[in-house]
Amino acid sequence: MKHIVRIGATLLVTGAAVGYILYKIDIGKTAGILGDASVPWVLASAALTLVTVPPMAWRWQRLLAARGVHERLSWLTRAYFVSYAVGQVLPTSVGGDASRIFETARRNPGMGTPVTGSVLLERALGGAVTLVLAGAGFLLAIGRYSIGAYLWPEGIFVVGTIFAGIVFFSRSVRRRLGFALPWARRLRLETPARAVYDGIHGYREHVGTLAVVVVVTTGMQLLRILAIYSSGRAVGIHLSVLPYIVLGPLLFLVMLVPFTVNGIGVREAFFVDFLGKLHVDPDKAFACGFLFFVMTIVLALPGLAVILRENVFGRRPALTGERSG
Repeated sequence: MKHIVRIGATLLVTGAAVGYILYKIDIGKTAGILGDASVPWVLASAALTLVTVPPMAWRWQRLLAARGVHERLSWLTRAYFVSYAVGQVLPTSVGGDASRIFETARRNPGMGTPVTGSVLLERALGGAVTLVLAGAGFLLAIGRYSIGAYLWPEGIFVVGTIFAGIVFFSRSVRRRLGFALPWARRLRLETPARAVYDGIHGYREHVGTLAVVVVVTTGMQLLRILAIYSSGRAVGIHLSVLPYIVLGPLLFLVMLVPFTVNGIGVREAFFVDFLGKLHVDPDKAFACGFLFFVMTIVLALPGLAVILRENVFGRRPALTGERSG
């Protein structure tokens, strides 16, 4: 029953987003804009998107090493690309994260808790950084752009992030979480819930590692924002980088929530609504969002090649391999 409700809700959200898009844009005009897109700007967007993956894999490697899991950077980069491919058919980033957890835990028997914690903490820190960048963008945009309506969703994410940080890292709160155990047992969630909590709480003693991860994450988020800016320039949107500093982080936060499979519809509707408030033509706004979707496909192609090589052509790597710190 829950599965049916979840599918129904996903279809409802997707239908609403697609309906909003069709109401706002002219399909023929949008197709013409995409057909005339600037190739150099499209290539710049693709390059800025792809170049972020190895640093993100290195960031993940640091988090794993802090908990005693040592993996080669090349393998972690491969796992990242595979996760992007998996994310094309599962809800947004959730499917990709599950893929990374599954593959890495399988290569490191008995280390499921720290592996899970590393991926979830990486995602949480990424969300926190996007909030900071969005806040900075809002401050810079005051008096220049009418985007105040987006303060509410950002505020909700800020409150949620602070609450989650307290729950996962506070020792005093940890001692008070016992009341939830009977409910977790009743729902058969005690084991996974404990693994998630312990996996993240264990990083409390690794402040230096967390600081490095935050710095790298900030740099990668800025590169991704420049990739979106390049997509906008490709379709003739001549805004400064500033509004994208607000748009990008909010988009990344929206994409964390599994509204639809791979964010279809929701992503493009967000572009149309946000850029529309900046007086950007809906057709160009949709085209920019579509190019951002194309960049997610570009990210998935190396992972798809890996999946085909290992599962279709039978050239799977060994379950365990050479490790490096």
